[in-house]
Amino acid sequence: MVLGAGAALVAALATAPAGAAPSAADAGQGPSPAGCANRVNDTARKLVECVRTEDLWRHMQAFQSIADANPGPDGHASRNSGEPGYKASVDYVAKLMRQAGYDVTIQKYKFFYFAYVGVPTFREVSPTPHDYTVVSDWNPGQSTGTASAALQPAGGIVLPPTPTPSSSSGCKASDFSGFTAGRVALVQRGGCNYGVKVLNAQAAGASGVVIFNEGNPGRTGVIAGSLSDADGNRIVPTIPVSFTSFASGSDLLSQYRQNPASPPVMNLDIQAKVDPEADDYNVIADSKGGDPNHVVVVDAHLDAIYGAGMLDNASGSATILNVAQLMRKVTPRNKLRFIWFGGEELGELGSSYYVNNLSPSELGKIGYDLDADVTATPNYVVGVLDPAGVDLFTRVVSTQFPPQVYEPSKVARDVGIDYFNSIGKKQILFSPIGTDAEQFNLAGVPASGVLTGQDCCKLQSDVDLFGGTLGNFEGKVPSDDGGCVDNPFRWCDNLSNNDPKVLTFMSKGFASMVVDMAFDTKVLGAATNPRVRPLAPKAHPASRGAPAR
Repeated sequence: MVLGAGAALVAALATAPAGAAPSAADAGQGPSPAGCANRVNDTARKLVECVRTEDLWRHMQAFQSIADANPGPDGHASRNSGEPGYKASVDYVAKLMRQAGYDVTIQKYKFFYFAYVGVPTFREVSPTPHDYTVVSDWNPGQSTGTASAALQPAGGIVLPPTPTPSSSSGCKASDFSGFTAGRVALVQRGGCNYGVKVLNAQAAGASGVVIFNEGNPGRTGVIAGSLSDADGNRIVPTIPVSFTSFASGSDLLSQYRQNPASPPVMNLDIQAKVDPEADDYNVIADSKGGDPNHVVVVDAHLDAIYGAGMLDNASGSATILNVAQLMRKVTPRNKLRFIWFGGEELGELGSSYYVNNLSPSELGKIGYDLDADVTATPNYVVGVLDPAGVDLFTRVVSTQFPPQVYEPSKVARDVGIDYFNSIGKKQILFSPIGTDAEQFNLAGVPASGVLTGQDCCKLQSDVDLFGGTLGNFEGKVPSDDGGCVDNPFRWCDNLSNNDPKVLTFMSKGFASMVVDMAFDTKVLGAATNPRVRPLAPKAHPASRGAPAR
């Protein structure tokens, strides 16, 4: 693959030694960079003092250069799965890990690839011309096509909205009784998966669909949702789909009702590249030493979503890459398996594929998982993963995991907590839901890790613990517009969306967890570790927390 203009820089960074010149913040701390690169960093003291901002940031610069040199179909810097920038990231990591002496394999699997080509457009042509701004006024559904036609509402719309959800507009074929083929269908959120509404509209001859929010408390703003059928299977309609707010949808409905003979004329254009059998990759690097019957997986997802993906998750990828390089001379008690997963942003695809394709024997050898997912958030929290913790977004405790994961997950968790306490940093315990560690917990493998927050919203309780401001964890701060990471068409999850100081102390905390588990006998003491296999891969919408209905 040709890297393009950034190739020289990336190549230079890829061949740099693990111990580059220290930053001002690291100067005077511990041994020289060369000393760190060449000694056996087999204790937390030795390893942690060698985790340096300069080394971490060099990897971050390399990932940014890769993204810049490999634009996606929309013309913007990208490291998304299925695109050249992701494969270049895979090659970069694999090269460095081979140079560090690890046994490296690339695991390939297939996935459903979807990417917008250009910026979708949505506008009212008449009687009140209006251009809707993507993200702030509307979000495109994962669909493709062009519609320019009069609007017609489907049946089942409930106005005014009831105090609790009650609409099932578009959920039945009969909701499109009398629908004029060729028109753009207007449907209200509620009652069934969004994709069911779209399939019914498409069957009725609609040329496009506008889905507006229901209007109940908590259901007023612009929707961002996934399209799935009644069984939860992903669909990609061949007619364009717009998600919008209750205010925009009710305004269009009002215009229609005022003059049904001359309804609003809409223009909706969504162009996309779709490949149901695209290639994706996991990078797997095993330490040469360590008991192969006692394996500690150390992982981060390497893929981005909607662009360069520097915070989510070049930061975590840089964290585990730096730790792996610094441990290259260590002979651990337990074999270390560093994995950079693909497809996490699309529903934990890489980790799900990896876990579900292990034999029962190989799965039983994995005694622990450590996950680094977002480690450099500017308006940060110090999150330590715990299957009994709260979800980052809902702040609700999940009870979905096998009972045997809870107690042993505390082992590395508490090592991380002890480190952060030692540097005066408070912590919050977060569930692994939405991270690759979730797949290991579901399979009965205890897990912990670190997470510093993304999107919105940081709560007052977080501010009380960690300082900073309410609202966005990253992107525009202070704001509550949702940040850079999971918002398409902003393309702002770049280097500037990361705090190198946060990256450094979080990486140090994570390093202390890794080296402790490398020599653990408390959890990884049995000859084999009985595991359970998940009944089905656990998947999430591409945008974490994006509703399907």
